[in-house]
Amino acid sequence: MIPPEFLHELLARTDIVDVVQRRVELKKAGINFKGLCPFHGEKTPSFTVSPARQTYHCFGCGAHGNALDFLIGNAGLGFRDAVAELAQAAGLRVPDEAADPAQRERAQQAREHQATLHEVLTRAAEHYRRQLKAHPAAIDYLKRRGLSGEIARRFGLGYAPPGRHGLAGAFARYDDPVLVEAGLVIVKDEADGDTRRYDRFRDRIMFPIRSAKGEVIGFGGRVLGSGEPKYLNSPETPVFVKGRELYGLYEARQAIRAKGHALVVEGYMDVVALAQLGLGHAVATLGTACTAEHLHKLLRFTDSVVFAFDGDAAGRRAAARALEAALPLAADTRSLRFLFLPPEHDPDSFVRTHGTEAFERAAADAVPLSRQMLEQAGEGCDRGSAEGRARLLANARPLWAALPADGMLRRQLLGELAALAQLPADELARMWQGADPAPQRRPPAPAAVAPGPAAGAAAAARGGRGPLRQRPVGLADQALRLLLLHSDWWERLDADDHELLHQLPEPYGALCNWLERQLHEHGPLGWAALQAELDGEAFAEPARRLMATMAVDDVVGFDDLRRVLTQLWKQHLKDRGAALALLGGEDPDARRELQQVWRRLQALDADPTPPR
Repeated sequence: MIPPEFLHELLARTDIVDVVQRRVELKKAGINFKGLCPFHGEKTPSFTVSPARQTYHCFGCGAHGNALDFLIGNAGLGFRDAVAELAQAAGLRVPDEAADPAQRERAQQAREHQATLHEVLTRAAEHYRRQLKAHPAAIDYLKRRGLSGEIARRFGLGYAPPGRHGLAGAFARYDDPVLVEAGLVIVKDEADGDTRRYDRFRDRIMFPIRSAKGEVIGFGGRVLGSGEPKYLNSPETPVFVKGRELYGLYEARQAIRAKGHALVVEGYMDVVALAQLGLGHAVATLGTACTAEHLHKLLRFTDSVVFAFDGDAAGRRAAARALEAALPLAADTRSLRFLFLPPEHDPDSFVRTHGTEAFERAAADAVPLSRQMLEQAGEGCDRGSAEGRARLLANARPLWAALPADGMLRRQLLGELAALAQLPADELARMWQGADPAPQRRPPAPAAVAPGPAAGAAAAARGGRGPLRQRPVGLADQALRLLLLHSDWWERLDADDHELLHQLPEPYGALCNWLERQLHEHGPLGWAALQAELDGEAFAEPARRLMATMAVDDVVGFDDLRRVLTQLWKQHLKDRGAALALLGGEDPDARRELQQVWRRLQALDADPTPPR
């Protein structure tokens, strides 16, 4: 965990005006600064930053907090990432009491190595921008696509010339292995025993890919002519994982809040072209299908997402993958919709042909997730026959099971599916809820947990017959109970574990988000203090019921949480593997991801409590 005294020193050394004005245009207003609120759309500034109090406040939407709150809420950073960004700016090193000196040293080396990669990628982006200015053919291509110089600057567009060693002019050492690790240079061993080095990107318009913090983490390159592949992405590196990053998210954050929803499209050029046309709230996946990690990252900025796909067969397949990613995150307060464009159009051409207002009307009328799920389940099924209706239910069952178990949407869709299948709703409920196709796996309670004194007294009162039988405790229950009892353990988990916990169905995911905020604001708190802070929260009662059924005993250790998380990972990977298997063998992306899922499962089975 990060010591509270370090956080106090960090905020004391941080000027909130500097932090905010990197992302919001501020103007002096007396002793304070004012600007348009980045947390909601507005035309008259109501967002105030106070240098004296080192806080911000919006009189329109009520958003308020300090510099850390701003980075978490506006930039979508996790708590540790926000602390790291402020610490780097302040010249401080983030301590970690939970790690031994060797671990801290390795972590520091990893951070320094990542900083080196960011520096190399940033220098490459500057080189590509300079090359764009020097090559009229590349500029002419962008103009023919309707892009202005202003939008090219906003997205940092550049150009990689045709030569094999163009980057040699940007770096003093072209043979530096960091260039290879960053994905900029390819090394190839030739048959004559010699080694060849050459630029990965040649004769391509370059799209820098930025993290949510604005760091350059990779590139996408679009060929100018008719060569293949049309689009080429950076390989995965220590700072770039395609399945987690969204192109244009850094540039789209404020527009997403202003529009009230995010638009997910399929390509870089769609994102840039839509921004040129006044629709700056679009983002794109990076040559992969939309994943739960993509969507979870996006849902930090908005509760409403519209997926825009071409209406052809490829677009329908992409929509099926997006639906699978979205189902577990379909909380009752979120809006997830699907827009299918005419086959002859992509988002860019649709807007240029029909106008911005027509596109926004189409987005407003996009298909809700529930209808898309029913349509996908019923595809190719003859609802006029018993066989067709049975097939529809077989298709729908794993999709329905992926929805949050406690959500109203899941209950409503059960009734709709029963009506489509011409079955009584209570009969289908007994069939599916009595034997869920994807039941929550419930491992035995951690062996280290012994019954507490209260449990022993209760057993004695019953004549020594042992504890009363309780409803089986699920994995999410176990994880949240342990974290609410030992909130300091949150900081000992890594970013992947945090993502997994944030993606849990309601109320668990919301509880994890809330717990992370409490740790940020107050540091580690015991359950009694956390319980007091829960007043007024929508998930307060579920949290109290969760804790009321647990016998608290001090012998529980962090390893028990680690074991529960390992089981949660197995459950997550098996569910993902089952969903991928439904796609069959036609989708090469699905096959590759399925192989990765099984490898990770095998690794967990081989080492059930891996060190983190």
